[in-house]
Amino acid sequence: MKNAIAIVLLICFAIFHFGYYAVYFSASISLENRWDDQIYGDQVLQMEERMLEIPLQAPYMANQEEFQATNTSFEKDGKYYRAIKQRYQNDTLQVVYVQDTAKKNLDSAVKRWISALAEDQLPQDQEAKQMGMLFAKDYIPSQETSFDGLARHGFEFKKGFIFSSYFSPYFTIDSPPPQLG
Repeated sequence: MKNAIAIVLLICFAIFHFGYYAVYFSASISLENRWDDQIYGDQVLQMEERMLEIPLQAPYMANQEEFQATNTSFEKDGKYYRAIKQRYQNDTLQVVYVQDTAKKNLDSAVKRWISALAEDQLPQDQEAKQMGMLFAKDYIPSQETSFDGLARHGFEFKKGFIFSSYFSPYFTIDSPPPQLG
């Protein structure tokens, strides 16, 4: 009986201190699935689309007439965006993206939660409060990490930039191969 109570208290302690990790990862997986449904499904996105052109010289890369759907999250100037379409045209990767407000809301909510936990457990003098804020920063990931092990089925890759025109077996090459000498 004492062992069961000790285990339950240990689980409660772990959930209290590290439960935000579980909430963050489960909410981010739910967010990624929602974006997958919107981008790869038949739903039309009702957001302002912007285009980003990235100069990219890839040898033997054929121009693409149509945009291909992609689902990639990135951060630019402190704001989160989601790339939804891309194509390679005239040595330029053209990426169509929309603002990802849900990712920003999730990150700010988790940061506030961690800050609230750190404030409640520290004495109220200013030096200890600042030390607690610095300690809480260690728990917040500085770069986006994703674990796609559960989301992938077989060798199907849906996320990320596709720098290959060989996505379809029926591609056309617009220029002849280079001639030597």
